[in-house]
Amino acid sequence: MHRLLIGIVLVLFGALTAVALYQHGYWGIVAPHFQSTGAGQVFADLVIALVLVLIWIWKDARALGRNPWPWVFATLALGSFGPLVYLLTRQPSPEVTSSKESRDS
Repeated sequence: MHRLLIGIVLVLFGALTAVALYQHGYWGIVAPHFQSTGAGQVFADLVIALVLVLIWIWKDARALGRNPWPWVFATLALGSFGPLVYLLTRQPSPEVTSSKESRDS
């Protein structure tokens, strides 16, 4: 169920991004964030949120034996697409699976 929701968000966000890129281009998406303090605040909030997500991805990927660098680069280059794809491809650790199974029993 979680993967389905993540997939839906990824597709809808991808469609929104495609339309925005088509209508405004890459710089047209980024430039407005430097035209007012209100827009700058939204951009700063996005940067802070993505840095927090990157810290979590780094720790989670290392704990699961995955290389975190591709996800760091994807997030820096593509924004939220990196974490969304990470979550879509993430396999739970054996400890999480076994503890969930023991709770369900």
